[in-house]
This record gives sequence, C-alpha cells and structure tokens, in this order.
Amino acid sequence: MYGGAAVVLYGGQMKKVLVLGLSKSGISAAKYLNSQGADVFITEKRTETPEDKTVIEELTALGIKIETGGHEKALQLLAAPPRNLPKRILTILKGGEWKLCVDNVIARRELARRGNPVKSTFLTGLLRFARNDEAIKSYQCPQGEGKPFTLVPLGIQTHKAHSSPVRFVNPSTFQLAVTSPGIPPHSEIIQRVKSRNIPVISEIELAYTQTDKPFIAITGTNGKTTVTALTAHILGQDFKAAACGNYGIPPCSLLEAPPDYFVCECSSYQLEMSPNFTPYIAVWTNFTPDHLDWHEGEENYFNAKAKMFKSPDFAVLNALDKRLLEFAKVCGGEVFLFGADTGENCAYVKDKAIFYKRNNVEEKIIRLADCPMIGEHNYQNIMCAVICAKLAGVQNNKIVSAVKSFKVPEHRMEKFASFNGIDFYNDSKATNPEAAIVAVKSFDNSNVVLIAGGRDKNTDLTGFCNEVKKHITSVILIGEAAQRFEENLKKNGFTNIERASSTENAVDRAIALKPDAVLLSPACASFDMYSGYEERGKVFKEYVQKRLG
Repeated sequence: MYGGAAVVLYGGQMKKVLVLGLSKSGISAAKYLNSQGADVFITEKRTETPEDKTVIEELTALGIKIETGGHEKALQLLAAPPRNLPKRILTILKGGEWKLCVDNVIARRELARRGNPVKSTFLTGLLRFARNDEAIKSYQCPQGEGKPFTLVPLGIQTHKAHSSPVRFVNPSTFQLAVTSPGIPPHSEIIQRVKSRNIPVISEIELAYTQTDKPFIAITGTNGKTTVTALTAHILGQDFKAAACGNYGIPPCSLLEAPPDYFVCECSSYQLEMSPNFTPYIAVWTNFTPDHLDWHEGEENYFNAKAKMFKSPDFAVLNALDKRLLEFAKVCGGEVFLFGADTGENCAYVKDKAIFYKRNNVEEKIIRLADCPMIGEHNYQNIMCAVICAKLAGVQNNKIVSAVKSFKVPEHRMEKFASFNGIDFYNDSKATNPEAAIVAVKSFDNSNVVLIAGGRDKNTDLTGFCNEVKKHITSVILIGEAAQRFEENLKKNGFTNIERASSTENAVDRAIALKPDAVLLSPACASFDMYSGYEERGKVFKEYVQKRLG
C-alpha cells in the first residue's frame, strides 16, 4: 500500500477525521474512514434536504456524526484547546497563549506507555502556540538532539536538524480533513482547518493512499468525462477497470474490492487538494480558462491540474494545445502526445484512420469510419483512450471492438433522436464557449440550429462567434446571457438570431426552421434556470421526445 504523507496514522489507526461536505465523494470517504476505525465528523454548509434524510440516517447508524446548515460545530471543535494531556506537560499562560513543556523523563515515560521506548535524549525546550490559530510562534531546541521521533500522545513531530519544522496536531480535534470538490480553498472552513496544521486532502487522494492499484487519471477543461468513460470501457476488455472520480463513483467506494485500474476523472477542484497524488498514467485533454473565481486566477487553475504531472510513469498531453505542448517539455514521466504526428510517442489521424506510435514504431488502430463519435474533438478523445489502452497492454483488435461498441456519456454531443430529417444533439455539458466551439465545429455543410445561453461566465466570445459564422445557420438564445451573446454575434457579423423564453420555446422555434440538425450546446452555466447541466439536458431531451410523439 502506498503510504501517503497526508494520511495521519497513529499506532496504525486513523483517529479523528473531518469530512467537509455531504457530497457523493464526502459520503464515500466518510464510510471508508469509518470502516477503518476512524472517528468521523461531516460538516455541510447547506441545509438538510428531504433527499438527504436516508443518507444521514445510514451514516448516523454507522456512528458518523453530521452537522448541516453551516460549519458552527466544526469551527467550535477546531477552536477547542487540547484536552486530556498530562497536567505536568500543559500549562495555560496569561495572555491567551499555550505553553507546552516536555522534559525527557515525561516524554520517555509517555512513549514507553505507548510501546515506543526511546533511550536517547531528544527534546527539551519550549513550544509556543497562539490560542486563536495554533500557529507555531517559536521553536527552541538545544544542540545534540537525537534521532527523529514522534511523541504519539501529543501528536508532535521533531527532527534531527535544528531548523526542521515542528508540527502540532491538536489531539482534541482532527488529524485529517477530507474535502468535497465544491468547497474552494479560500473558504473560511478550509482556512480554519489549515491554520490548525491539519492536512486537507481530496477523496481521490485518500483512495490513492489506501491502495496499491494503479490510477489512470484524466483531467482537462473539456473532454475528460468522455475519455474516462471510453478508457474504462476499452480496458474492460482485459481488466477489471472502473470509471470513477468526478465521473462514475467515488474511488473510496471501490477500496473494499479494488479494480485492476482506477480510471479516474479529476477536476481541478479535486487536484487542488491532492498534493501527493501520482497516477500511473496522467492525461491532460486540453486547457482553457475556467473556474477562475474558485481558483482565484488562471495560473492557479493551471497549477492545480499540473500537480499530478510531477512524476507519473506516463504523461499524455494534447499536441494541438500550445500551452500543454510547452508543458510537455517540463512535466514528469514518459511523454505521449495526441492530435499530431510529432515526436517518438504519439497518436494522430492519417489517411482517415487513427494511428499510434511508440519509439517511432507506427501502428494503425481504427478507421474514422468505424468510430461512433463525430467531430475532431471526439477523435482526440479516442486517441487519448487508445494511448492509455496500449500502455496497459490491450491488443489492437480489442481496442477497435470496444471503440465501436462505446456509447457517448449523456449530455456530451449525444445524438438522441431523429425525426422528419432532423437530428437532435444534446451537448448540455458545454458550459463554456470553448466546449461549445468543439461541438459547433463538428458540423460542416449542414443546416444547423444552435440553442445557446444560460448563466454567463463572461469569458471572451470572439472564437465562439467566429465558429458559429462558419458552421451554424441560425442561433436561438435563452437565459441571462442572451443579450451579451446577441451583441457579440452581431458585432462579428452573424445576424440570424432569435430569442426564446425557455428551453421548450427554443425547441419549438428550432423545429419550425426545419433544419438538418438541432444542437443544444449552451456555452454557459445552467444555474439561472436549472440545478445543473444534467437537468438542462434532461428537460431538452424530454421535450423533444414529447414533440416527436
């Protein structure tokens, strides 16, 4: 088992763990930690919903403590001073500071009582902690300290080097925090946990530290879900492979009977909190600015995704993305590029087929005509999956068979209906202009109506407008972003625009135009009208089916 530094083990057992968020990943982490004997506390900011009732009852029956409607109880626990320490060790000073004095006799006695006898002289001195944030103010240690040791009952680590940092974990609160993807790093609860010197990790990193099975990790602004699903599908020809992470099920849910491969979609939110996560194969599909509010800037967004490329065995990167092509020069692992015939290791399109090359040895994998997904972006997705499958040892004939039988995940350029010569595509997952551009470019020489709009992310629309002019006949706009999108489209010379009051109204208007295809690819978030892109796509599909009878 990989021994990740983030998981705090005391006497071989995880003790008190704080789980941030009653999300799917948070629930999975809590259940796993509970099964390992940890004392787990879940804190959730939102109020409890009727849908939460069954889950909360199940978790409570396991002995997991839960609070909803805010982090008040968790913050109280984080603010509590240490309890149950030997009186000779802890003294509360005036001025609201904690003074922790450890002498050799008491330390040896405590270690011996825990089965960790230490003979050498190793620590005298003073540790000071500010009561409000427990930050270490000073560390004094005389020359001649002994070998590194851990004083288990106090959670204090010291090191031989005089200048080494000392870390204090308050034994009355938590030794580890596992956070859900939606909680930003600058939030109050994350900042409070970090101020207590408590490691904060993602559920993905937790699972990674608890298994020796390899991870194939896929990230990217767009395309990562399709690559994750397709890679797991192809590997399933020869192995037990599970799609998990941001798509599929949380990896902690798989730990009881782990697969041969964890094929894990990783969002930037999850990777931000995965400092030690080192996959066997790391895949980066593309990079465009997104989630900038959450990450507080484009560079932070890029760096969050780059974390898992420090030292994978293999790194798979987009040769057509200038920033990733440059990053390929500095990332860890053996590099494979996709999208162009470049370098010794790559996958690319040639002669209407996808080819794979390693060490300059070329293999034809599959004809484009045999691929069930249309568009250049989907060919790139297939190339990613082909590279991963080849590195895992799957034979070419099995790769071809799996690609042919693959069904595109819902809401991702999903052709779901045809009627009277009109094809209907649900691409509700296109929550930014870059994702919508990829869908729009899939159509050439066709009469296509695009339904776009929703909650605006206020990103640049120049590229989007240019591709709409090349590939789209008419645009029907919905949601809060309609005004800005219309202004930008007209400014760029596209005027065949209509407004609709709802998704249903947009479908009616689109059918009335009698096009070859109707494409829902909003280029916006959905939260002005729906709970998420899933609900938006579901409403679109259900209404189309209703219209078709």
